[in-house]
Amino acid sequence: MKEYKTPAITVDAIIEMDDGIVLIQRGKEPYKGMWALPGGHQDYGESLEKAVAREVMEETGLIAYEVTQVRAYSEPGRDPRGHYVSMVFEVKVKGELKAGDDAANIGIYHLDALPALAFDHAGMIMDYIAWKARQKSI
Repeated sequence: MKEYKTPAITVDAIIEMDDGIVLIQRGKEPYKGMWALPGGHQDYGESLEKAVAREVMEETGLIAYEVTQVRAYSEPGRDPRGHYVSMVFEVKVKGELKAGDDAANIGIYHLDALPALAFDHAGMIMDYIAWKARQKSI
């Protein structure tokens, strides 16, 4: 019987707050200490939407009340741990911002002052800005 290798699945959240984007400082490798979008692995038996809501709660303390798929990223070399596919969501939230889980720190960054970002998250944010502009023109 042929054995199949499949990519791991992750989710990333783009959360707009106070005229900026919520970012976490990674507390674990890879890219420990670098800034990234909140997110993580999808659990077995969990929808992508529930996974992103859970990751947002775990890493930011915020409660997701609306999640909208923006785009999937599937380039095999985008993560040093192996082949990961990430679904990016625009997430509307409520609650108080606080770092949790594997987030060493948390902050809100304006688009013109983003720190160096882990993985391909800078490209995800730029793609999100273009996606959002297209949504407004529809």
